[in-house]
Amino acid sequence: MPVRVQTEDFDLTTEVAQLRANNPAIGAVACFVGTVRDLNDGSAVAGMELEHYPGMTEKSLEGIVVEAQRRWPGIEVLIIHRVGKLAPLDQIVLVATTSKHRGDAFASCEFVMDYLKSEAPFWKKEETGHGARWVDARESDDTALARWGVTSTNAAKGT
Repeated sequence: MPVRVQTEDFDLTTEVAQLRANNPAIGAVACFVGTVRDLNDGSAVAGMELEHYPGMTEKSLEGIVVEAQRRWPGIEVLIIHRVGKLAPLDQIVLVATTSKHRGDAFASCEFVMDYLKSEAPFWKKEETGHGARWVDARESDDTALARWGVTSTNAAKGT
C-alpha cells in the first residue's frame, strides 16, 4: 500500500527497505521526513494535533501518487502521514520515492511533498503558551506547488 494514515510512528529504515525490496531496477531512493517543530510563527509549540477525514484523506493521497507516477513513469512512491497528538521532534510524514535514476527520485519526492502540503486534507492544531490555534495553509506552499504547473485549491479559495 503506497499510502498510510496512522497514529503510530514509523521507522525510516524499515519503510525504505520494504519499498526497495526485491527490485534491482531501483538505482535511487529519495526521502523526506517532516517533524514537529518546537517553535512556529514566533510562539513555542508544546504539541500538535492532526485531524483528517478517514477514507477521503487516503483517496486524496492516492491521487497524489497517481499524478506523480504519471509525471515520472516507473517511480514507486510511499506516503505515511501521522494523525493524532504529536510532540516536538515527533515524525509527522514520510514521503519516499524510488526510480532508476536520482533526478526522477529527487524531483518526484519534492513534487509529492509540495502537492501533499497544499492539497492533502489534514487539519493541524498547535498547542502554544497562548492556547490552541489552527495552522492555516501558507502562501509559500501554494507557490511551491505552482512551480509544478498546479494551482492550489487553497489559492483558488483565497485562503
